[in-house]
Amino acid sequence: MTPAAADLMRSLRGQHGPLMFHQSGGCCDGSAPMCYLEGEFRTGASDVLLEELHIDGVDEPISFWMSTSQYQAWKHTHITVDVVPGRGSGFSLEAPEGVRFLIRSRVLTPEEVAALPS
Repeated sequence: MTPAAADLMRSLRGQHGPLMFHQSGGCCDGSAPMCYLEGEFRTGASDVLLEELHIDGVDEPISFWMSTSQYQAWKHTHITVDVVPGRGSGFSLEAPEGVRFLIRSRVLTPEEVAALPS
């Protein structure tokens, strides 16, 4: 995550409580990572837990989930959560802040792919 995204997550955590992210493979609002109260978005067998984000100043990790179909397309990429000016999703907690979360990605190097657990 970028420093700006971490700052926003700290602010949202302070306002709302424990958080989670979900990145779906859908269109429109589902194209961006969406931030919810922890447990507000129900995950299931069609979702992959990518990471538990640890942010200084936030007591608990923030889970980051992705739909399995999206994961299959992105599993060989390094993703970074960023924040940019703009209108966030109506369902995502940052929507009233005048910003939106965004995923930036790059393809993993052959050395990074080799280091992945099998």
